[in-house]
Amino acid sequence: MSVTSSRHPEIVWAQRSDKVFLTVELPDAKNPEVKIDPEGKFIFSASAGIHVYEVVLELFGKVNPETSTITVGPRHIFSVIQKDEKKWWSRLLKSEGKPPPYVKVDWNKWVDEDEESETSNFNDFNLGGMDDYDTSKFELGGADADSDDEEIPESEPESISQPENTHEKSA
Repeated sequence: MSVTSSRHPEIVWAQRSDKVFLTVELPDAKNPEVKIDPEGKFIFSASAGIHVYEVVLELFGKVNPETSTITVGPRHIFSVIQKDEKKWWSRLLKSEGKPPPYVKVDWNKWVDEDEESETSNFNDFNLGGMDDYDTSKFELGGADADSDDEEIPESEPESISQPENTHEKSA
């Protein structure tokens, strides 16, 4: 069986002010290779089945390959690419216009710029010095706790009455 010409894998992306998430969706990828160039070039190649998949993306801005991470899973290759400068990009790719059809937004990871500070991962969660706080002093309720869960008596469904005819014929 011979290998056919190269194809483009589907790529989904999202960003934060300091990083870009790029996920190459390619189940059962064999020998995946990812290169990230400081100028913002993302190069991917792998094979799956009889096909070779390759893609070169010119990202909108410069990146830091040393602090970027790549994770290879059975269904996708996930990259967290650190931006060289902490700022929101107006688009993923350097070239203007509509992106290629195989590059799509990852709505599962997407956060709008004005909502970035409102959302956080538990990894980034900071208790602000509460690490040593004794949580046993919090009252979380129990058998003796006051509750609004009182039983509500069942009521019969109300019958729905038809409106009376209020229009009388005048004679």
